[in-house]
Amino acid sequence: MRYGSGGVCLISAVPNQGFTASTTQSAPQTLTVTFAAERQRSEVTATTEPSDRASVRETSF
Repeated sequence: MRYGSGGVCLISAVPNQGFTASTTQSAPQTLTVTFAAERQRSEVTATTEPSDRASVRETSF
């Protein structure tokens, strides 16, 4: 992901074997990349509001 004056954009998302990658961008300032496998899901959300930051959420089921 890259932060810029216009928001966040995806540069690359390469999933490990057994995972798929998908993206969601609800606004130019917020981008979520989801890596999903049969029993695990990881979400990386980057935003520029109120400042540049990223968060990760892991779920196993």
